[in-house]
Amino acid sequence: MNKTLISESVPSQAGAAPLLRRLLCWESFLLAVTLAVFVVNALASPYFLNIWNLSDATFNFTEKAIIVLPMAMLIIAREIDLSVASTIALSSTAMGFCAQAGVDTAGLVCIGLGVGLLCGLFNGLLVTRFNLSSIVITIGTMSLYRGITYILLGDQALNHYPESFAWFGQGYVWGALSFEFALFIVLGAVFAFLLHKTNFGRRTYAIGNNPTGAWYSGINVKRHNLMLFVLVGVMAGLASVLLTSRLGSTRPTIAMGWELSVVTMAVLGGVNILGGSGSMAGVIIAAFLMGLVTFGLSLLNVPGIVMSIIVGAMLITVISLPIITRRFLGRRRV
Repeated sequence: MNKTLISESVPSQAGAAPLLRRLLCWESFLLAVTLAVFVVNALASPYFLNIWNLSDATFNFTEKAIIVLPMAMLIIAREIDLSVASTIALSSTAMGFCAQAGVDTAGLVCIGLGVGLLCGLFNGLLVTRFNLSSIVITIGTMSLYRGITYILLGDQALNHYPESFAWFGQGYVWGALSFEFALFIVLGAVFAFLLHKTNFGRRTYAIGNNPTGAWYSGINVKRHNLMLFVLVGVMAGLASVLLTSRLGSTRPTIAMGWELSVVTMAVLGGVNILGGSGSMAGVIIAAFLMGLVTFGLSLLNVPGIVMSIIVGAMLITVISLPIITRRFLGRRRV
């Protein structure tokens, strides 16, 4: 797994190397940066440490973070889904029209999850059954799903949702602890267990490191990756339920550009964009880090376009830094 600042996570057995590797692991580095950003935000704005403001800060990243949990596993398996934001839009549109037709809250949740599942299944079937590139296919379905949304909605907004539906995106389970954030914590624990403590997770790493070898060792690679695509679709549908509930409306531009943020969270968390390595702990910490960065900038009234530039710069940095570091250390050994 890819856990050190360079890219290795399996501790050496010699001398003080294990301790050094633990101190330099990517998760520890991310945690230190997150704490530093927290302190800077607290010093920069007198409103940051208010408990309700901190609760509001979680809304900046929880829906994206819920998607990145299965996305990290998909990337580890050498695949990717760039259609997640468009899946959210299509799921939200389906819920919006069904709400206008009188469907109750439970039905709307099932519809949102169901549309997400179908989108993920469609992506997975195209990739696994026809041996097509996931990045090409999901760029295509990204346009397809968003295009369907624009055709169905035009420039209108759907906002006739039941009052009880608002609880999913606006409700609190205890004090300032929102339902969204509590759900993310539970799902984070579930996906961490799935990736690191089950055969399913071990198969994911095996496929990412060597798909051909995994196939010859008895792993059904296509079926496994199809399940991962479906899982990403279901979580995108869940994010659609939460986001639509929080906004109280459906628009064709909903979740526009979220693909970049989700992939950035995964890569920032230490997931190798080429597959084969990564940890769920790093992904969860990265989600907190991006949430703190965007919330701190919003408190300082930084324009959204500047935030997009920062997110893009973070993505470029975390992809290039390990490569540059390896090359530098390789030259020093020579």
